[in-house]
Amino acid sequence: MQLSRADLADFAYFIAIAKHRSFRRAAQEMGVTTSALSHSMSALETRRGVRLLNRTTRSVTLTAAGEELLDRIEGPLNAINDASENLDRYRDTPAGRVRISVPEDAVTLLLNPVMPTFIERYPHVEVDISVSNRLIDVIGSGFDAGIRYGGTVPEDMIAQRLSPDIGWMAAAAPSYIEQFGLPEHPSQLVDHRCVRIRLGNDQIYQWEFDRGEESVVVTAPGPLTVDATHAALGLGLGGCGIIYGSEPIFRPYFKDGRLLPVMADWMSLGSGFHIYYSGRRHVPTGVRLLVELIRNIRPL
Repeated sequence: MQLSRADLADFAYFIAIAKHRSFRRAAQEMGVTTSALSHSMSALETRRGVRLLNRTTRSVTLTAAGEELLDRIEGPLNAINDASENLDRYRDTPAGRVRISVPEDAVTLLLNPVMPTFIERYPHVEVDISVSNRLIDVIGSGFDAGIRYGGTVPEDMIAQRLSPDIGWMAAAAPSYIEQFGLPEHPSQLVDHRCVRIRLGNDQIYQWEFDRGEESVVVTAPGPLTVDATHAALGLGLGGCGIIYGSEPIFRPYFKDGRLLPVMADWMSLGSGFHIYYSGRRHVPTGVRLLVELIRNIRPL
């Protein structure tokens, strides 16, 4: 049977489904509805007279025919996609769509300062930004790239630094300090209320403090635990307890006096933001342009 245009489009959908083992996640990557994706797969199987997918309410798996089809078409279609991306280098106006996964702090510190310039300069590049502090498989989840603090970038990814190292410290509202006083040493935090941090891997973060050659790690006590910076800030500003985070996030609140540094001489330096992506795939034009702009503007 001769290959048709419909087959080529449906093969791309099939590869996305095979990668995610999920119609919903594949549809999200391809920018179509789940029902449209399901209809395309049914039409492909009907045209070819072969069942390619085993569907249940909980999972999607490949049949033997589906496994053989994936093995034969995945490489060639990826090569076609790379060739299409390469053509953008010859356009007067870059275009395309990229999906990136970023933590909350990166939106505030990196993307918010540069995106107004980016969309003005590259109006035909669509950037789909997913904000999550959880550690996810960005490639397996259909993203072109991820941004994370350097220490959490997967080792099998190619990473590029986007910012210098970042200082981490404690802070509190004047109302809290007025009521409970200021600790002078990290060990004194045991006598204070702290807003604890749950990391993307569900572990409770131990607060790190450095002063000269001295390093202290504290299991912060307190009745409140959050997994997002905006939640910690809100609770800290409300006087609920001492909070911990990056100095650039706290800086505007220090300037207007709504937060005060706690043990400012005990700031810990951590790895800055990095963007990362698979070395086995062509770097999309949108990702490359975003990296260049962040490095030129240098928001941090």
